[in-house]
Amino acid sequence: MSGRTTREPGEVFGPRMTLFADVLSVGLATAVAALPLLTAPAALSTACAVLRGVRDDRPVTAGRYLRVLRGRLRAGDLAAGAVAFAGVLLLAADLALAGAGLPGAPAFTAVAAAIGACAAVVGLRACARPESLNDWPTALRTAARTAARDAAGSALILLALATAALCAWMLLPLAFLAPGPLAMAVTAVEGRGREAGEATGLN
Repeated sequence: MSGRTTREPGEVFGPRMTLFADVLSVGLATAVAALPLLTAPAALSTACAVLRGVRDDRPVTAGRYLRVLRGRLRAGDLAAGAVAFAGVLLLAADLALAGAGLPGAPAFTAVAAAIGACAAVVGLRACARPESLNDWPTALRTAARTAARDAAGSALILLALATAALCAWMLLPLAFLAPGPLAMAVTAVEGRGREAGEATGLN
């Protein structure tokens, strides 16, 4: 995908539409790569890495995505997937128990939902960090600091996640395309936060 902003002679669609189509293809590749569940963090992290290449005029294609992903199935990536999967199961179990009518269920549900939302934001921001390509602990620590400093960006990420989940719930086939726009949104928010941090010397 080129960084140009004008159409070439005879070009039907502009570069922004081309990027959108590329994002959807990367989203489909991400959804397929995440099907084993333990590979989900690596799959989304790879999508974010490929999308970051837009600034350097590197192609945003499913082919490049698969080439980058090929070197990502390491023990650290699978461990990150296991932790994420266990966290989702624990949250689901807690919410199910709260829904069973336990004493104090409304308050517990609110607290569990807030913890889950914070964990989701940190996890998504970690996937968008360049460090996630080879160092998940560093990516998570940096993402947690950034999430706390950039409340507006964290809210945008939650909105993007909710939108992706809603689209998948309304029309199941969209679940295989939603990871692309989600990765694009997270990458844009994290990139903005990183630039702001560099400008103020905080990152």
